[in-house]
Amino acid sequence: MKKLLIFFALLFLFSCKQQSKEESILQSESIKEVTEEIKPSAKSIKEKLKKDGFKIFDYIDEETGDTVIMQQYFIAFLKKGPNRSQNKEEADSLQKLHLGHLGRMYKEGYADISGPFGDDGDIRGITIYNTPTQKMADSLANMDPMVKSGRLIIEIHPWWAAKGFPLR
Repeated sequence: MKKLLIFFALLFLFSCKQQSKEESILQSESIKEVTEEIKPSAKSIKEKLKKDGFKIFDYIDEETGDTVIMQQYFIAFLKKGPNRSQNKEEADSLQKLHLGHLGRMYKEGYADISGPFGDDGDIRGITIYNTPTQKMADSLANMDPMVKSGRLIIEIHPWWAAKGFPLR
């Protein structure tokens, strides 16, 4: 009799555990459906961008007929600067500070992508700034410790890209 009670107790616990797993799966699917429904509309995205001072325009894809929001970004070319006489320790320290600056720009939403070039040319890398004005992008780029030290200089150009499209 004791074994039978233990069996039913275990069966009860197992069924409760299974039920909570199923409920958990259903709940996560419900959350996924709700978050998919909450995606902002193109209209609300455009209104927010305009309100925040960004330049945008609509592009109609001839092949699909889809409307794509084009946004002006600013691409900063990081070029060799006039002061490259730092010793290895100083250059390494500046590099660490430089990467910290770029990480902060990304985390705060001002930069969407940054990276070095793979050659040893005069243009050392790029950063794409997601700011409403070139003046703001220039100001943020010039806060970079590598730029402040003169090891790099900045050249910024307006650049248009489809809003929200990932790299492939």
